[in-house]
Order: sequence, then C-alpha cells, then structure tokens
Amino acid sequence: MIHFLFFLFGIVIGSFLNVCISRIPEGLSIVRPGSRCPRCLTPIKAYDNVPILGWLWLRGKCRTCALPISPMYPVVELLTGLLFLLTYWTFEFTVYTPKFLIFACLIIVLVVTDLNVRLLPDAINWPGFAMGVLLSLRIPMYDAAGYTVLRALRLGHLPAPVLGVLDSLLGAAFGSFFLWGAAALYRAVRKREGMGMGDVKMMAMVGAFLGVYGGFLTIFIGTLLGSLIGISTVVTLYLVRWKHRVAVRASRRGLGSVGSLRWALAAQYQFPLGTFLGIAALFVVYVVPWIEVYFDRS
Repeated sequence: MIHFLFFLFGIVIGSFLNVCISRIPEGLSIVRPGSRCPRCLTPIKAYDNVPILGWLWLRGKCRTCALPISPMYPVVELLTGLLFLLTYWTFEFTVYTPKFLIFACLIIVLVVTDLNVRLLPDAINWPGFAMGVLLSLRIPMYDAAGYTVLRALRLGHLPAPVLGVLDSLLGAAFGSFFLWGAAALYRAVRKREGMGMGDVKMMAMVGAFLGVYGGFLTIFIGTLLGSLIGISTVVTLYLVRWKHRVAVRASRRGLGSVGSLRWALAAQYQFPLGTFLGIAALFVVYVVPWIEVYFDRS
C-alpha cells in the first residue's frame, strides 16, 4: 500500500511538472489559467485530466478539436511516479526522502525542458539552488570530499548546520565553476560556444544538493554519456545522409565536397547537455549508493 501511495502521489505531481515544463519556458503562469487545449482553448475536464489514464482514453487527442496531445505528458507522469517509488525504496522514511523527492522533481523539469527547447530556466535553477542550501541546514550530505576541504581550511569545528551549508555552497561552487571553466576552455580552443550558462547554473543547483563528490560524479558521468551519445548521433546523421540536399547545393557553390559538408552539418547538431547532466545526477542519487555498497561488501 505504501509503494502504491508513493507511486500515486508521484504521477499526480508529474501532472503538475508537465505544467511547469510547458509553461515556464514561455514565461507563463503555472497557476492560471487551468489546463486547456492550446488550439481551441477548451478547458480540460477533471475526468480527462487524470494522470496517464486521461491521455490513454482520449487516445492522445483533444476531445473537442482532435489536436494531438504529446506523449510527453503521460511519460513525465509515469517517470515521476517511478522516481517517487525509487526514492522510497532507496531512503525509506528518512529525512532524505523529501529532500530527494524535491530534487527529482527539479531534475525532471530541467531534463525534459532542455530536451524539448534547449533551455534550462532560471525559474527552476535558482529556486532549486536556494532549496538545496536551505535543506542542507537540517539534511546535510556528509560529503567526504567537501568536509575534507573544510577541515583543511580549519573550519571542521563549526556546528553541524553551518558545516552542512558550507558543504552545500562548496558543492555548488565546484560544480558551476568546473563546468564554466570547461566551457571557457572549449570556447578558447574551438572559437565557438560549447554550452550555455544554463548548464553552469544547473550544476550550481545540483552541487548544492549533492556536494562536491556528487557534483563531480554528475559532471563526469553526464559529459561521458553526452559524448558517447553525441558522437554516435553525429555518425548516424552522417550515415543516413542528413541534410544531403543542403550539402549538395553548398558544394555546387564551391564551398567544399559533399561528404565534408555533410559531416560539418552533422557535427553542428546541438545536444542538450543539461539533459545528460540531469540523468547523471539521478544516477548519482539512486544508483551510485548501491554500487558503493556492493563493492564495500565484496
């Protein structure tokens, strides 16, 4: 019953996260107006707004004008429900459960928004950063890397709440400045932008929740995942002759061979780094502890 309630609560929250995902990038209120069709503006009835099931019995279309409804909505609701369930399995009824329920919600909004519109909204990053720091007053991460730095700075004698906040701020500073430094180096070498400041702000939020060690793992796993998928995507786009006609027209104008132009176009494809960082952050929270326990026992 407890598992079912966590899942049920999660899909309901997931419905609200869908509102945030669709409205925040547009600068719209997440409170008013209520859910409605974007084309015919017909308010969605309560019985059609049931998480997951509503999309299924509407067959993915508006009841009034038959406008297709993105499958993103039930997917986000299902994913949120599963993450709420996973949070209970991982932390049970401890103080860490609400902390990482909040963190999971923030990450879901950022991951899907970045995937959809290549944007990591300040309206999520900055409040998330503030919540991470405030929660560390009572629910610190006990981050070994961060506390080692604090002891080296002769701050290890401070009260636990103060150490928790300092560790959170240290994690935020490490995550954001590390990523900012990587972006600056990429810009200096390649003479073009490699990532936006939204990724840097996102890592400040992640670091505030996870500390130095968690922030480092998030960047390492996220960039590794992004690189593997990015290279695979570029190669795939090249092999399937993506934008072949554009390359042919450019080649006729003397801009280069068709093959080299197709590769250049494929290499310009924009990848949502924030999405990969978000997936990595969830991996650090929910999977890395199990891996560490396994190796400790072995």
